[in-house]
Amino acid sequence: MTDLGSASFDLTDQPWIQVRWLDGRPGELSLNQVLAQAHQLAGVTGEIPTQTFAITRLLLAILHRAIDGPQDRADWDVLWQQAELPATQIADYLAAQRARFDLLHPVTPFYQVADLHTAKGETFGLERLIADAPTGRPFFTTRLGASLRAISFAEAARWLVHCQAFDPSGIKSGAVGDDQVKNNKGFPIGNAWAGMIGGVVCEGRNLRETLLLNLIAEGFDELFPAGQQPQAAWERPAQTAARVSRDPADPVDLYTWQSRRIRLVNSDDQITGVLVCNGDAISPQNRHRVEPMTAWQRSKNQEAKSDQPDVVYMPKLHDPARAFWRGLAALLPGQAGSHSGKNAAATIAPTTLRWIAHLQRNGSLSADYLVRTRALGMQYINNSSVIGEVIDDSLSLRAGLLPEGNAALQLQLSEGIAAIESGVTSLANLASDLAVAAGGESEPPRSGARATAFAALDGEVRTALSQLSPDTEPSSARNKLHQLARTRIRELGDELVHASGPSAWVGRVKKVGKNHKVVCTATADLRFDDDLNKYLPVTAPEQATKGAVA
Repeated sequence: MTDLGSASFDLTDQPWIQVRWLDGRPGELSLNQVLAQAHQLAGVTGEIPTQTFAITRLLLAILHRAIDGPQDRADWDVLWQQAELPATQIADYLAAQRARFDLLHPVTPFYQVADLHTAKGETFGLERLIADAPTGRPFFTTRLGASLRAISFAEAARWLVHCQAFDPSGIKSGAVGDDQVKNNKGFPIGNAWAGMIGGVVCEGRNLRETLLLNLIAEGFDELFPAGQQPQAAWERPAQTAARVSRDPADPVDLYTWQSRRIRLVNSDDQITGVLVCNGDAISPQNRHRVEPMTAWQRSKNQEAKSDQPDVVYMPKLHDPARAFWRGLAALLPGQAGSHSGKNAAATIAPTTLRWIAHLQRNGSLSADYLVRTRALGMQYINNSSVIGEVIDDSLSLRAGLLPEGNAALQLQLSEGIAAIESGVTSLANLASDLAVAAGGESEPPRSGARATAFAALDGEVRTALSQLSPDTEPSSARNKLHQLARTRIRELGDELVHASGPSAWVGRVKKVGKNHKVVCTATADLRFDDDLNKYLPVTAPEQATKGAVA
């Protein structure tokens, strides 16, 4: 077995990125090939969806640096109007950086530290590099048996980029040269950066458009400090085992943040082992000024801490049990207010969506352009030391819905989604009441009713949102959401009522505070109707006369 240095694997020219062509065919391409042929590709893929997020951010960093911009919207417009990305410019940039993109370079291996080692000279199995969900459970693993003992250079490169983005927290191997190591252990510093955020990628009709939609001009919203040239990880001095304490300067810095110190071990033409140690720690508080690919929410808990500013925004993480459209309000730029002071907004939309709103408002994008907003992220468990679930969801919206000028429509949409949530709660209450009336436990039926309702509404809500145009009358958009919610939730409620047995119709006496009341099918259905009329008032008049089901 040999360490890095006996071979070469140039990521700029060797195929390693998994892609899907526009006709659906899978493929594997080099960095140069992906960027030169981005107009012919549907997008980046991978072993798991979070690889897509990690590699897309790598491509964005390369594109930013290769074109030294875009500096402003005019520069961006030129790129958007061209049929292809500037392949020659990109190839020239990558050629100048070639030594830093060699996976096996003896001195500057890509995203690694060449001489990384522990006091005992240990290396470990590839399970420390390859992400499974949940970690360590072979029933759900992406690898088994021999396939976990050795992988190709191409696959190792994909997992390396993913590890720097999503590696869980927990105790790591203690690297010689890291002065924060104690007893040969690197104690937890948190998840790798992309694992701390709820990743949002704005996707277009092909990979070229996807990259450009997320390629924010350096003059927009002060994301890139004026007069300061961005630097990607490969443009900085080669990493050592020693960790660096600094704040990220800009999106390019964060896209390539070295959360871990890593060394791959190869044997002939395969990677057979890995050493993963702690890298540069980073805190998530108030990084909305430099991280554009996540929504943010105010944290009262953080603000209550004495060492934090008066207003603290934290990344809005994805909930695997909650459909992406249910968090629509946090994605709409027109709903944002001030980000500081006593009346600071509760949420901040991803800067990528605010950028798209800016493009549309100024004529760079058509109002009817359909943006597929994709949520990609990880949920961690056991003190963030174990991967719990991988999140991959999406929601399509017309670009014309995003600008601040459509704040009234955005408000009605947000209120419509909130009304749907309340309507589902009314169904959950019905299921609970019917269970109590029959003498059973209330919580399992309540949870089951919520899950059933959201599953039934999911496709219709997504379709309704994707069909909205900026010309849609705000109250009409809200009414449509109320109506489809009323129809589906009432149908599900009728099914529950009709399925309730004789004992539920007779009912039970339930103690509420100091009082007692009879809970039976009839009273449960009446309460359900009242709740629907309260939570979905737009549809109430035609339903208000409905009584209990006989």
